Amino acid sequence: MATITYAEAGTSALAEEMRRDPTVFEFCTDATESLLAEFGPARIRTTPITENTFTGMAVGAAGSGYRPVVNWRQVTFGFVAMDPIVNQACKIHYMFGGQKKFPITFRAAVGGGTKLAAQHSQSPYSMFMNLAGLKIILPSTPYDMKGLLKAAIRDDNPVMSFESNRLMALKGEVPAEDYTVPIGKADVKRKGSDITVVAIAWMVHEALAAAETLDKEGVSVEVVDPRTLAPMDSGTIRASVCKTGRLLVADEAGPTAGASAEIVSLVTEDPETFKAIKAPVRRVCAVEAPIPYSPVLEDHVFPNRERIADGIRSVLDTG
Repeated sequence: MATITYAEAGTSALAEEMRRDPTVFEFCTDATESLLAEFGPARIRTTPITENTFTGMAVGAAGSGYRPVVNWRQVTFGFVAMDPIVNQACKIHYMFGGQKKFPITFRAAVGGGTKLAAQHSQSPYSMFMNLAGLKIILPSTPYDMKGLLKAAIRDDNPVMSFESNRLMALKGEVPAEDYTVPIGKADVKRKGSDITVVAIAWMVHEALAAAETLDKEGVSVEVVDPRTLAPMDSGTIRASVCKTGRLLVADEAGPTAGASAEIVSLVTEDPETFKAIKAPVRRVCAVEAPIPYSPVLEDHVFPNRERIADGIRSVLDTG
């Protein structure tokens, strides 16, 4: 086992897949130096700031036998490429009658913590969850980052890898041998019996910290990390809620039409899970506002471990 950062795990995953498969290459406006040194400019394509163009080129390359990895760095820049993502990459396999595969991996950093204000602190993954034909991953640890990204690159479908800004320096153990983490499989990060907290990306770590606090108060918290937003692992989430009877969802994004709302729907629309619920479901999400540049105001907008702990207490007080 090696101890590496979340960011290093992503770089390692790409390097290993490029060594394994010569059809894998990357488009990126600012290439990682170690990758460029190892694979050269033919496979690490440092592009102009033309996200719409090179994303469209990646769709064509995927249909021509390659496995492109498109790294916009920040999700902000991916918005420039919405037409090739929405109208081409997500639909083209279906529109070709399944005759051609289009394996593309999109990478984009999301979330706050970097004090980069409204444009570069967004978590708009729910916008992409509405796109049929697109798989979406959002890892919370270096282990999951590497394993999920490797699985994404090997997948024959378009996969969006959202990666948390706050977690880039987080260190964790990663196996030296080849491995993947299956797309569409959640992970129970902490077992508990009184309440289920489904937490996304950075919020997983805040939820685990809140669970430690609540443990001292005699409350047993189960923390579930979806890891994949599309397709969502409804089975693991529902099984946890059936066991605990209570649910809180923690998400760095806003609540309206968000991933948190989808998770709540997966629980409340299932008859057996709904019968098991002992108290109203609670969400702890960001304030619905553009992310401020001021560090104090940014901290106010985003949820944290204290708000999660307060939310858990509120759920327990009601049933």
